Amino acid sequence: MTTLDTAPSAPPATAPARAARAWRTVRSSRAAVIGLAIVALHVLIAVLAPLLTSYDPIANDSAQALSGPGWDHWAGTDQYGRDVLARVLYGGRYALGVSVAATLVTVALGTVVGCAAALRGGWFDDVLGRVLDAVLAVPSILALLVVVTALGTGPAVIVLAIAVVYVPQVVRVVRGAALAVVPADYVTAARARGEGTWSILRREVLPNITDVVCVEFAMRASWVVLLISSLSFLGFGADPPTPDWGLMVAENRTAITVVPMASLAPIIALATLVVGLNLAADGLSKAWGVDRIREGS
Repeated sequence: MTTLDTAPSAPPATAPARAARAWRTVRSSRAAVIGLAIVALHVLIAVLAPLLTSYDPIANDSAQALSGPGWDHWAGTDQYGRDVLARVLYGGRYALGVSVAATLVTVALGTVVGCAAALRGGWFDDVLGRVLDAVLAVPSILALLVVVTALGTGPAVIVLAIAVVYVPQVVRVVRGAALAVVPADYVTAARARGEGTWSILRREVLPNITDVVCVEFAMRASWVVLLISSLSFLGFGADPPTPDWGLMVAENRTAITVVPMASLAPIIALATLVVGLNLAADGLSKAWGVDRIREGS
């Protein structure tokens, strides 16, 4: 009489097979397709920004300050006479660039630490759990403000601050997914062959939790975009006159009754990007059957 094993019992598929399966999954999920299309559109607009507008996003023109939408300035101008549409188009570069960098660092570090905790177990897992609990007890925005206040502003500092805030959460999610893979026969066989922790993590564990990592990346990216915009709004993110959506809202909120598009345009851009990332994450999560609550998110 045989018993059922809930852990994966087959070795990981090859890279081409995993890529083909991922593509079929994306195509089968309408939410994922729509979300990825929205994100791709934002990326395309950010890349082609110099071709979509002839205005310099940081050039001041006091004679055109606080102008409403018109043929010359489709979305109007701000209090410094800068073209609002140009600043929104170029603002996607900062938002996407810093957000992608911060999310990549966060998810990569969290994935490695989470897998290591699942593989090693014992005292390492226990100590790591207590450290993560201590970090997670601090509110995200407070931790961000502490880091940027101590180290200053700039893209590199923001990436570090985001990693401090979100790595513990990624570690928990990835650790939960890796714990289902660690008891598998092929992991046991790899250990019996004398393979090291890093080799087992790279060849046996990671290929089997790629779906969880991809969903986690999309979800964290949406939160990272919001946090970075919040920092810019509070004056701890992008430095003026950098075109940034959060900074644009902060600069133009006092004139919202005069030129509402100066504040509404970056808000709409930010909202659509976050909606796209959330749709992509939710669609992939349902298509792959990833239960983020069960995994520890």
